Amino acid sequence: MKIHGTNPILNAYKQQHQKTVGKKSVEQKDKLDISQTAKSLQKNQQYEIERAKYVQNIKEQVKSGEYKVQHEQLAEKMITFWKQG
Repeated sequence: MKIHGTNPILNAYKQQHQKTVGKKSVEQKDKLDISQTAKSLQKNQQYEIERAKYVQNIKEQVKSGEYKVQHEQLAEKMITFWKQG
């Protein structure tokens, strides 16, 4: 068996390989995108932690007898609530 000339498939591979070797490779860095929904969930978690601390503080004040109800403020909020409905 005699083979004359070069194999066109092998030549195509060599040409493609030479093109990729000649290019400078750009180093890519990892990137993280956080959606707005995820960001709002993170903020809500922080709010829940602060709220839990606030509630715990009030519970301690009630147990010790130091908690004072602000009657005027409570009345204003009740009136505002009932006007909305």
